[in-house]
Amino acid sequence: MLKGPIRIKRLSEHAVIPTYGTEFSAGADLYACITESITLAPGETRLIHTGLAMEIPVGYAGLVYARSSLAVKRGLAPANKVSVIDSDYRGELMIPLHNHSSIDQTIEPAERIAQIIFTPYYSACFEETEALDDTARGTGGFGSTGKY
Repeated sequence: MLKGPIRIKRLSEHAVIPTYGTEFSAGADLYACITESITLAPGETRLIHTGLAMEIPVGYAGLVYARSSLAVKRGLAPANKVSVIDSDYRGELMIPLHNHSSIDQTIEPAERIAQIIFTPYYSACFEETEALDDTARGTGGFGSTGKY
């Protein structure tokens, strides 16, 4: 496990600095920066503010995922499934939260709404070619490696 500083700026006095649930949590919880409850109807998506901006180190990206308990118990998850926050972005982190359930779901002020994981990435230099190296799998696609 790597550890290092992430510079963070509060854009609102109501913003909550991300927290890790346990010592070995990969994702840090992001909190709703709202002053009153927001209700999402079934099938509705709303941008939920975090009130935070970050300085993610060059060579890393912040990946924003659903919190498993929110998704499983209440049907709430980021609309785009995974958000990619680039190291050169300095704006507010906002979560496009979608209600997948069949009932209204209410987000409360300072509620944990998503989690962010910082990960290194590889920036490719694409080289066009006429042929690719052969592999045992070849062009086998969905389901080609068996059921179990």
